[in-house]
Amino acid sequence: MRRFFSSALALSLVLSLTACFGPPVDPDTVQESIQVIAMDTPMVISTYGRRSTGAAYASEDLIRDLEARLSRTEEDSAVSRLNRGETVEPDEDLNTLLRLAACFRERTGGAFNIGIAPLVSAWGFTTDHNQVPDRSEIDRLLKVVDETAPQISPEGVSLEPGQSIDLGGIAKGYAADKLADLFREYEIPRAMAQLGGNVLAWGDRPDGSPWRVGVQDPARPGEQNAFAGILNLKNAFAVTSGGYQRYFEQDGKRYHHIIDPATGYPAESGLTSVTVVADCVSDDGMGTLCDAFSTALFIMGEEKALDFWREWQGVSPSLFDLVLITGDGRVVVTQGLAESFTLDEGSGYTLEIVS
Repeated sequence: MRRFFSSALALSLVLSLTACFGPPVDPDTVQESIQVIAMDTPMVISTYGRRSTGAAYASEDLIRDLEARLSRTEEDSAVSRLNRGETVEPDEDLNTLLRLAACFRERTGGAFNIGIAPLVSAWGFTTDHNQVPDRSEIDRLLKVVDETAPQISPEGVSLEPGQSIDLGGIAKGYAADKLADLFREYEIPRAMAQLGGNVLAWGDRPDGSPWRVGVQDPARPGEQNAFAGILNLKNAFAVTSGGYQRYFEQDGKRYHHIIDPATGYPAESGLTSVTVVADCVSDDGMGTLCDAFSTALFIMGEEKALDFWREWQGVSPSLFDLVLITGDGRVVVTQGLAESFTLDEGSGYTLEIVS
């Protein structure tokens, strides 16, 4: 485990310790940055303020603790024990995630489903041995996925034989929610947490401007700073799911890792990327919601995703907004982000604002 100190932090600390020999230091500019590899993705967390160092290190500890307890790739985690057929007494985090997962599965008509794990494994996305499963195997596993719902009893949580779960489609969003709670506790005025495709833009930048969050161009996944556009955000979660992130090719066809629970195959929805954006000003789990919905809406496709967004606007205006990138070269942005999104003119996409 390595932690990386920024030179700006080192200079700020020196100045703060020798204030009588130099100019005063604005505590809002004191910064700590750490890099973490966890939950199968590289993460960068930058915190500002007087307690930035403590908050940054506490952030890393929080993420590693969640990974140890909730990742299916950690042998001793509660999820791994569940998947091995054990009955598990859930802690508060696991209980919350299972409850939210069941809620999101119902609200998305099954498009979000943590029980997809057996199919993800069959495609080899949890190993280095990708393959296209036989149709008969997919049909068999679909029956297990359709019935998957962790059984909760006074003895604990359990799964039926052949069932398994994967919290990967919701855990990083939950971690972002927990980070927001931690930043409140440490009174952090501003921070930027990049957890793979999950971003928490906390507060604003030191100069008062919004954080600039790039939306990756799915057509150029290997190019650094190849963006379809830029989101200018303050106090917001932004979560992106796309078929360009993990995939393999066989017999000239590309297969990505977002499996449609209805078919057992990688989703073919006409979308190449979905970004869900929501405010982080309250502690109501919006990071977790953005994570789950980004996957579900990618599977649904453009028309159903926009209908779904409109239904939620009727319940709570501007609860979340969307950036959809389509396979036919369009970037579709919902009205709440019209002033926050800037299209990269060199990307070749056309911009559509919808309401």
